[in-house]
Amino acid sequence: MQNTGVDPVAHNRAAWDKYVQEGNEWSTPVSAEEVERARAGDWSIVLVGHEPVDRSWLPADLTGKDVLCLASGGGQQGPILAAAGARVTTFDNSPGQLGQDRLVAERDGLELRTVLGDMSDLSAFGDATFDVVFHPVSNLFVPDVTVVWRECFRVLRPGGTLLSGFVNPDAYLFDHEALDERGELIVVHKLPYSDVTWYSAEERAAKFGADAALEYSHSLTDQIGGQLAAGFAVTGFAEAPHHSNASAAHFSNYFATLAVKPG
Repeated sequence: MQNTGVDPVAHNRAAWDKYVQEGNEWSTPVSAEEVERARAGDWSIVLVGHEPVDRSWLPADLTGKDVLCLASGGGQQGPILAAAGARVTTFDNSPGQLGQDRLVAERDGLELRTVLGDMSDLSAFGDATFDVVFHPVSNLFVPDVTVVWRECFRVLRPGGTLLSGFVNPDAYLFDHEALDERGELIVVHKLPYSDVTWYSAEERAAKFGADAALEYSHSLTDQIGGQLAAGFAVTGFAEAPHHSNASAAHFSNYFATLAVKPG
């Protein structure tokens, strides 16, 4: 059913600010010990699930590299990359998520910039500003992912790389409650799926909670084809199971791509 009048940017900003207050796993800052290890060259960050990203996907030496952590607040990836030598800008829709990055930066003496905004609009940055865009699983929170890829292409320098993680759209086929409560994969949705078109506001509140973030499935045509259409060359691909629900025994919930802006 169609539901109009929903502003996903404002709604999801409030949702993620609340998740920070509740101690969401993606809002829990890294420890001072992890930062110290990163300064010494011993570090890892996640792009999808809980598996460390392949280090070969990132520059061998991050010193002086301009890195945009896109929709990647929470005090996790940005601070680690900064400790490893990168010049990091964390861009996120949630002031609370950005606050977690600043908390770590202030605690551990890191140079790290935070900017508030919607991942679909990177007008805060000029063309060819960054060497790397690190974009973990977060574009499920925007209705149109293709504009995200175009913006990533614009702000990257020639030869720059985009590391992105996203949800397998098939994950949205299944009934949320049956999966979480009983471990059953029961198909109830059609693709493309979104919380706002499938459920009324009242139904969403009953099923997920009134303050839950709004999610949108995106086809692989928009995810991978969208990167190609934006001008990227996709040079790496990986997949991972969900880290906390029963679907992991049946299929990969997460995909990751490495893409290069030709230069």
